[in-house]
Amino acid sequence: MTKPLVAIGFLGTTLDRNGKGAARWNRWRPTIGLCQQSDLPLDRLELIHGPDARDLGLAERIRADIQQVSPGTEVRLHPLALRNPWDFEEVYGALHDFASGYSFDTEHEDYLVHITTGTHVAQICWFLLTEARYLPARLVQTSPSRKHDENSDPAGIATLIDLDLSRYDPIASRFRREQVEGQSLLKSGIATRNPDFNRTIEQIERVALRSKAPMLLVGPTGAGKSFLARRVHELKRGRHQLGGRFIEVNCATLRGDGAMSTLFGHAKGAFTGAQNARDGLLRAADGGMLFLDEIGELGADEQAMLLKAIEEKRFFPLGADREVESDFQLIAGTHRDLRAKVADGSFREDLFARINLWTFALPGLAQRREDIEPNLDFELQRHAREQGRQVRFNLEAKRRYLAFAHASEARWAGNFRELSASITRMATLADSGRIDEALVEEEIERLRYAWGLESATEPLLDGRELDLFDQVQLQAVIDVCRRTPSLSEAGRQLFAVSRQEKANPNDADRLRKYLARFGLDWQQLKS
Repeated sequence: MTKPLVAIGFLGTTLDRNGKGAARWNRWRPTIGLCQQSDLPLDRLELIHGPDARDLGLAERIRADIQQVSPGTEVRLHPLALRNPWDFEEVYGALHDFASGYSFDTEHEDYLVHITTGTHVAQICWFLLTEARYLPARLVQTSPSRKHDENSDPAGIATLIDLDLSRYDPIASRFRREQVEGQSLLKSGIATRNPDFNRTIEQIERVALRSKAPMLLVGPTGAGKSFLARRVHELKRGRHQLGGRFIEVNCATLRGDGAMSTLFGHAKGAFTGAQNARDGLLRAADGGMLFLDEIGELGADEQAMLLKAIEEKRFFPLGADREVESDFQLIAGTHRDLRAKVADGSFREDLFARINLWTFALPGLAQRREDIEPNLDFELQRHAREQGRQVRFNLEAKRRYLAFAHASEARWAGNFRELSASITRMATLADSGRIDEALVEEEIERLRYAWGLESATEPLLDGRELDLFDQVQLQAVIDVCRRTPSLSEAGRQLFAVSRQEKANPNDADRLRKYLARFGLDWQQLKS
C-alpha cells in the first residue's frame, strides 16, 4: 500500500503570484503545479510563508486554488519571520528549527521538499538539511513545461532529486577515483601492503582535504614524515587549497637566538651581527605549508611564540616592535613521546593540545616488512630516473635480499632511508644493469656490520653447526641479552607470556639453562 505523500516548501512570492483573475490558470505557478502532478499525488502540503498581510493573503489564495485543482490535498500554512531571507545563518537556523519541531512519521508517510520556490539561500539550506537527514525527505524540483506555445501545460513538470550518490555511477566512480588518486599521491604510487599504514593514509587524505588544522606525524627517524608532509602539500595545491610554498625545518638544528631568527625572523640590529632584517621561515610559509620536524626539540621561548603564531596568525619577529602576519598550515613531526615531555615540563601542554588534533603514527620499516618489496621496486625506478640507467635484480638475488630483509635479524634502524641507501648502493655497483647474488651478499654483510651483527653467534659456538631454526631463535635471544642490563630482565622479556602461567617464575634460571645448551653463559654474551 502506498504511503501518503507530504510536501514541504516556501510560498513563491513572485512565481506563485503569476497572473491575475482567470488568466492565472494559464500561467505556470510552481506551488500550484506541484499539486497538479498526476504521478505525485499530494495528500498534504506544508506551505511556509512570510508573516505580513500581503504574504498571508497570497498563501490563502494559493490554498484556495489548490482546492480546485487537487481537492484531496490538505494545505497547512506556516508563517515564518525572516529579517533577511538572504542571510545564510538566519535562514539555515530557521529551517533547522522548523525541521526539529516538525513531527515526521516516516513509518506512515513519505516526504518531499520543494526547492523551486524561495531564495537561492533557502534552496541551499533545504539541500543541506535534507542531505544531513534533518529532513527525512527527497527533493523535488518543478519547472515550466518544455513547450512554449498555447498548448503547453501550465502544471509544468516535476523532477525528483535523489541525494544517494551511489545511484549516480559516473559521479560516484569519479569521487572514488579522485580519492584513490589522492592516496596514491601520498604514497608516491607505491602499492603498500601494510593494512594499518594504508588505513592511516586514507585518513590523512580525508583530513588533508577537509581540514586546515595542524597535523602531527609521529614515527622513528627515517619513517617518511618529511616525505609524507611534502606529499600532503602537493595534494592540497593540486586541489587549489594552498597556493604558497612548502617550508621545512628540523627543529633539532635550531639553537639560541638563531632559532628565533630562523623561525620568526628578526629586525635590523636585533642582536650582534644582525645588520639586515630577516623575514624568517614562518613568513616564508605564508599561504603555504610549514613542516616543523622534531618539534619536541624546540626551546620554551620558541614554543610560546609558535603557539601564538598558530592561533592568531601573527607574531613579533625578534627585536621588532610591530607584529607581522602569516597564515600557514602546520604539519609537525617527532620521534619522541610528546606526552612524556609535557609531563616532565619540557614541552608546553597548550601547544601539544593545539597540534594534537590530528595525530598519525607512522610505523618504522621493521613494522612494515610486507612493504619492503614494493618500496624496493620504487627505489629502483627512482634510481633509473635520476641516473638515466635501468637496473634490475636477478630472480635469485631478489629472493635472497627479500629473505634477509624480512628476517628478524634485519633491524632497519634507519627505516626507509636506510633501505633507500641499500638499494642505491647495489644499483650503483651493478654491472650490465643487473644486481646479482654476489652483490646482494656484499650488501647484506654491510648491513649486518652496520647493525653490529657481523659475528653475533659464530665465535660463541666454536664452529658447531646449527639448524636454521636454532640459529634464528638463538640470534634473537642473544640480541635481547645484549640490550638488557641483567639476566633477570632479559628473562622477563623473553618469557613475558609463559611466565604468567607459573606461580614462581624463575626467568633468570630458565634463560641460563637455555644458553647452557649451546655452551654459552651470560658473561660471554655481555663481553
